[in-house]
Amino acid sequence: MNTSSFSALPLSPAFLDTIASLGYASMTPIQAACLPAVLDGRDLIAQAKTGSGKTAAFGIGVLNKLNPRFFAIQALVLCPTRELADQVAKELRRLARFADNVKILTLCGGVAMGPQIGSLEHGAHIIVGTPGRLRDHLGRRTLDLSHVETLVLDEADRMVDMGFFEDIENIMRALPRKRQTLLFSATYPDTIRQHAGTFLRNPLEIKIEARHGNEKIEQRFYMIEAEARNQAVIDVLNHFTPESTLAFCNTKIHCRELTEALQARGISALALYGDLEQRDRDEILVRFANRSASVLVATDVAARGLDIHSLDLVLNVDVARDQEVHVHRIGRSGRGDEKGLAVTLCADADKKWVKLIEAYQESPAHWYERSEWRSNGLPKPPMVTLIIHGGRKDKLRPGDIVGAFTNDGGLNGDQVGKINVFDHVSFVGLERSVANKTLLRLDGRIKGRQFKMRLIEE
Repeated sequence: MNTSSFSALPLSPAFLDTIASLGYASMTPIQAACLPAVLDGRDLIAQAKTGSGKTAAFGIGVLNKLNPRFFAIQALVLCPTRELADQVAKELRRLARFADNVKILTLCGGVAMGPQIGSLEHGAHIIVGTPGRLRDHLGRRTLDLSHVETLVLDEADRMVDMGFFEDIENIMRALPRKRQTLLFSATYPDTIRQHAGTFLRNPLEIKIEARHGNEKIEQRFYMIEAEARNQAVIDVLNHFTPESTLAFCNTKIHCRELTEALQARGISALALYGDLEQRDRDEILVRFANRSASVLVATDVAARGLDIHSLDLVLNVDVARDQEVHVHRIGRSGRGDEKGLAVTLCADADKKWVKLIEAYQESPAHWYERSEWRSNGLPKPPMVTLIIHGGRKDKLRPGDIVGAFTNDGGLNGDQVGKINVFDHVSFVGLERSVANKTLLRLDGRIKGRQFKMRLIEE
């Protein structure tokens, strides 16, 4: 029997007929890898991108074990945005056509609480929602999750990026300890990895590569004059036009000098080195992770432990004096399914360090000519960072912020980037083209309360 066929799964004839009627000819790679384990009740960590068929990968499992006659919430799906929650709920309703009277309810911010409370009073089998709004309902005691058998975290990395991890932890406390947990994520950041053991039981880990995925990192070495190193950095950026670059220097003095040189040329750059105050470090990391700064210039010590994904370029401004450090640096590029690019600038005095790197990697350095460099112009960062003078101590939560910007601010979820809420201040990434208009429209109001807000100047 074809293992990519849905008929290979232990599903009822009615369910298989529904799947076929929806045009599901055969299982996608993520479905084929996940569904046997999901149907067997296993906890799961699955890395897969949007569009890979992951909704059916968990949806079929959720619906297969559902008891429509038991009118209680039996499954909970957490999503980072209202748009994704609506999309997931729509697909689950399509898949649920084989069964009678399966009620699927969405609970998201940006809409009134009253109708949601009324719908909950009439009962539901599956809840699809955003963490902030679900926590609001739990606080009001309008949501009973004591019968949940399956928890799904969809786009878990995005929820962590948006600052929802604390809300997720609170929601989990309202769930039965004995349950199945399915975590789907395009990446598997350390933040999730470190906490996975607290809410997953012996999970099966599955990673599906993109069809043309290639995790190999392309390394390019260029000979330069030592005194022209900073200019070479500018030339590299203008040639490759990366949206997000992590540039490594060997000293904090060079970090500061290079950052000033980049800023003087109109390049959005920030410096990260060891003796910064924590609040300054927090702001720098938030701005870079928000993609509202193009270049983060860092020392190895300062960059230790950073969990930054989707880097277009790792640039070794100075050659690392330690081969393992070099490998660690370039390994920050090429994560997920995309090919990485690492550029190393080498003066005559650096050749001995490159030879050590070659020996360590058991492969020669690939040298390229600077004559290939063209000045294409580095584009502005796609996002800007908004600072809100209010945080956890003011009972401000990520869900409140998302709700304000997607409801009162008129944005969709994709126009809101990472959200970081600290004790007394919060940072929000906003799409550059709409930031100023949105700020005027919002006029400092979040959930009826007034907060000082400003866009951070570049």
